[in-house]
Amino acid sequence: MSPVICCALVLLIALADQLIKLAVLDSSLVGGGTVTLVGNFLQLRYVENTGAAFSLFEEKTVLLSIFSAIVMAVGFYLLIARKFKSKVLIASVVMIMGGGLGNLIDRVFRHFVVDYIEVLFIDFPVFNFADCFITVGEFVLIGYLLWDIFRDFKKGRSNADGK
Repeated sequence: MSPVICCALVLLIALADQLIKLAVLDSSLVGGGTVTLVGNFLQLRYVENTGAAFSLFEEKTVLLSIFSAIVMAVGFYLLIARKFKSKVLIASVVMIMGGGLGNLIDRVFRHFVVDYIEVLFIDFPVFNFADCFITVGEFVLIGYLLWDIFRDFKKGRSNADGK
């Protein structure tokens, strides 16, 4: 996949995230309202998150912004320089970066991340569209890396058996 397409996809994910957050900010959710989407399963509820996942680093917005900006810069460099060869690896990095950029925009311009998706059947933090991309991208990345390690291990064993 070309670097231009990859960067465009990152920006498209971040743009979609920001448009959804603008709609949330312009809704009754901000005043404390909720919207049930699927019975006792899923609802929308507005939360201003000053930390990272699971409220880690709460009130450390500047630190999180700097870290996110560095990760974004490195990611864009690696995509533009075509350092990733696997399409699966590229897709996972694009998803992580798109979500990361969406949340970085919030941290820089709002000083908090807008979260609004709440699952009701378990005790789980409220999250957003960008978080979904980050999480799926991370799972794809971990799966790819595990598969790559297993493949190399298997290749090493077959080479050792053949000697």
